[in-house]
Amino acid sequence: MNKKIVLISCVSKKLAHRAKAKELYISTLFKLNLKYATQLTADEIFILSAQYGLLTLDQEIDPYEKTLNTMKSAEIKTWSDQVLEQIKAICSIDNSEFIFLTGEKYRKHLLPHIGNHQIPLEGLRIGEQLQKLKKLTS
Repeated sequence: MNKKIVLISCVSKKLAHRAKAKELYISTLFKLNLKYATQLTADEIFILSAQYGLLTLDQEIDPYEKTLNTMKSAEIKTWSDQVLEQIKAICSIDNSEFIFLTGEKYRKHLLPHIGNHQIPLEGLRIGEQLQKLKKLTS
């Protein structure tokens, strides 16, 4: 079955207590990415968490400090392999379309395994992403 799946990367700004994943991340960038993702008529939206891997929006999790930005390349590769297995458990990678609303580190090792993908904010700095997302979601 063909699915349209949006993947959003986690952010460092979080609530200080356990919450649903969609509520835990509180940065403007995350909120705009989530709002944009809901407009894309996706079958499913997931969050790529440095701590937990692939998260559903309603999955309850505790706050954490882990980030791919401080991980070594081998650690990111291991994380990506685990996320890839999580993705394979929920859909056919070959027959699904993936939209990445993530930073480069979150998608680098996933993209070689995912043929049908889009990266609408590719190449944009965070400020530019915010501007584009504000326009797309207004």
